[in-house]
Amino acid sequence: MKTDRSPDTRRSKQKSDLPWHFLMLVVVVVMLYPIVFAVSTSFKTLPEVYSNSFGIIPKAPTLNAYKGVISKIPFFKITFNTFFVATLVTLFKLLTGVLAAYSFVFFDYKGKKLMYFILICTIFIPFTVTMIPNFITISRLGLKDSLLGVALPQMADATGIFLLRQHMRGIPKSLLEVAELEKTPHFTRLRTIVVPMIKPAVFSIGIIFFVNSWNEYVWPSLIIKSEANYTLSLALQMFVSAEGGVDVPMAMATSVLTMLLPLVLYAFCQRFIIETFSQSGIKG
Repeated sequence: MKTDRSPDTRRSKQKSDLPWHFLMLVVVVVMLYPIVFAVSTSFKTLPEVYSNSFGIIPKAPTLNAYKGVISKIPFFKITFNTFFVATLVTLFKLLTGVLAAYSFVFFDYKGKKLMYFILICTIFIPFTVTMIPNFITISRLGLKDSLLGVALPQMADATGIFLLRQHMRGIPKSLLEVAELEKTPHFTRLRTIVVPMIKPAVFSIGIIFFVNSWNEYVWPSLIIKSEANYTLSLALQMFVSAEGGVDVPMAMATSVLTMLLPLVLYAFCQRFIIETFSQSGIKG
């Protein structure tokens, strides 16, 4: 079957695609503008922020805001707190996710489908519903104002279990049948066969977990009260005065430093992340 590839047809198709290209350009600009605004403002002085609020290019670029962030707050301690919580949450989410997904794929037991259905339903429960029960639990455990109190309620994730299960379903059953005939323990099968075959998915899902935990604000703001335990997202509060004034350049500098690591991670790992989500729908 021949396809009409005449110049007139191609030009007509290009013209019909112009509105969609323009729409996508508008969407990209709208999404990127807050990031560009934050970076630009972080290099301005406070007087210039008020006199040239929407100017993208600073008239006299300066690093004073970044120097002020490092000197006025325990920046490296706060960065360590954020990294510690994000790493702890990521490792436990991956551990619980891999174990749960392996159980749902390679074990047969009564009520498995019902349990999986209930687990998936929790994805649609808003955080505001579980916020108060989690807060009460953490308070009774004596973990308020601690990094462990921030991390503990986030150590399992239904979305991660779903994605890992979908990838495990693509593993050839023959590999596991051979291991079963040799009476290989389940943890050995998991470590030597299953995890190596889904390593790209584990890696990309781990990046998503890390970035989400790194950017978390609402839950840490409920638990953390002392500045020594602040995470980077909470450090923005330190530039808001009791009268409502804001040191805008320093706040924007903190925002830029906060989003720097997640942006770098996503830039290098976006291909794995996109493939993980696209391949997760292959098997039901």
